Amino acid sequence: MLQKGDKVEIEITGMAHEGQGVGRVNGLAVFVEEALKGEKVIARIDKVSKNYAIAHVEKILSPSPERVKPLCPYAGNCGGCSLQHLSYKGQLDFKTQKVKDNLERIGHIYTEVLETVGMENPLKYRNKAQYPVGEKDGRPVLGFYRKRSHELVPIKGCLIQHDLSWQVAEIVRAWIEKFQIPIYDEIEHKGLVRHVVTRVGAKTGEVMVVLVINGKKLPHLRDLLDDLQKSIKGLKSVYLNVNTQKTNVILGKENILVFGEPYIVDFIGEIKFTLSPTSFFQVNPVQVEVLYNKVMEFANLTGEETVIDAYCGIGTITLFLAKKARFIYGIEIVPEAVKDARNNAILNGIKNVEFIEGAAEKVMPRFFEQGIRADVIVVDPPRRGCDEELLEAVVKMNPRRIVYVSCNPATLARDLRYLEDRGYRTEFVQPVDMFPFTHHVECVALIQKVKSSK
Repeated sequence: MLQKGDKVEIEITGMAHEGQGVGRVNGLAVFVEEALKGEKVIARIDKVSKNYAIAHVEKILSPSPERVKPLCPYAGNCGGCSLQHLSYKGQLDFKTQKVKDNLERIGHIYTEVLETVGMENPLKYRNKAQYPVGEKDGRPVLGFYRKRSHELVPIKGCLIQHDLSWQVAEIVRAWIEKFQIPIYDEIEHKGLVRHVVTRVGAKTGEVMVVLVINGKKLPHLRDLLDDLQKSIKGLKSVYLNVNTQKTNVILGKENILVFGEPYIVDFIGEIKFTLSPTSFFQVNPVQVEVLYNKVMEFANLTGEETVIDAYCGIGTITLFLAKKARFIYGIEIVPEAVKDARNNAILNGIKNVEFIEGAAEKVMPRFFEQGIRADVIVVDPPRRGCDEELLEAVVKMNPRRIVYVSCNPATLARDLRYLEDRGYRTEFVQPVDMFPFTHHVECVALIQKVKSSK
C-alpha cells in the first residue's frame, strides 16, 4: 500500500488533462507532476487517496525525446505555465490528444479532430496580466501564485506577458516601496494594494492600468501617475478598482478613472473594440484571429442567413460574423458587456446586429416562442458549457449549422453528445492553442443537421 513520502519507480504511460504524467503502481493510478509520457521516473508520493495518488518527480531515469529545458526561471514554482518542460510540438500533440480523449471518453463522439493550430512564436502573447502584490523580507514584490496555493512566487518578468505589462508592474512596485504604500494582507484583511492589472492593445499599443485596492483612495497617487506617464509609451487609461471584500475574486464592482480615457482600443481583424477594465477579450491577439477565422469558415455564411451568437460578451464574434450575415443577434447576461457590444457596433458602423441582455438559456426559449429562427447558431459558453435549456431551444430552432467555441473539451464532449442524440452530427473539431505553455486549449466544432428532430 502506497504511503505519503514513499519513493517509487514509475513508467509514465499517459498524460492527464492538466499535463501531469500518469502511471500505475500495484494497479493504482499515480499522477506525477512534470513527468512526460514515455518516461521512466523515480517519484515521491505526495498524497494517497482511495482511487489514485499524486506524486512529483525526484529523478528521471529515461527522459522523453520531447523533454526540454524550461525557458523560464520560475517554471515549476509559478503556477502559470505547467508545460514549460515539454517541447512546443509536444504541447500541440498533447492538446490534440486531450481533445480526442475527452470527446471519445465523455461524449462517445468519434469525429475528426484536426491538428492543434500553434503559434509561430509562442512567447509574449498575453495582452492582459494580473499580478498579485505581496511582501518578502520587508519589501514589496509582485508575481504569481504557486500552483494550487495562495503562496506568492515573486518574479522579475514573465515570458508569456507583453513586455509593457511587466514594465508597469515594476513601476508600481518601486512606487509602493518608495512611499511605503500599505500592501494588502489577505489573512488580516488590512492594507491597500491588492493587484496590478494591465491591458495592452496589441495592434494599437494603448495601455490600461488597473490598481485593485482595499479602499477608494491611494496616497501619493499623483506621483505614481507621473511615473507611469513618463515611462509607459501608449498609456491611455488608469483606474482604481475598489475591492474591499474578503475574497479571492480579483476585481471589485467599482472602477474609478483617475487618468486618461475610459477605454483603450484594439482590433480583431478589421473590427475595432473598446475595452474597459471588466471587458472580456481574448488574451492572445494572434490566435484569436485564427480562432475567429475558423468560426467564420465553419459558419459558411453567404449573406442570406440569420445568425444567433449566444454568450456574445462585448460582441467580438458577433461583429466579426456580421459582415457576412443577413442579420445577427448577440445574447449576453452581463449588462456592461451588452453596453460595450452596442457601442462597438456603432463604432464600426455595423447595423445588422441586435444585442439582447439576459441569460442565453432564458432568452433562446423566448426567441423560439416569438417565432425567431436562426440558420446558424454560434455558442461560446464559459467553462461549464451550455445549459440544457439553451441546447433544447437550439434543437427546437432547427438550425442548419451550429458552431461551438469551447474552452473546455470535457463540457464540449457532453454538449455534443446531447446534440448528436437529437439529429446533429459533429463534422470536425479544430483545437487552437490560445494558451501556449499551459494545459488549456480552445476548440471550434462544426455541427451539422442530419435529420429532423423527433
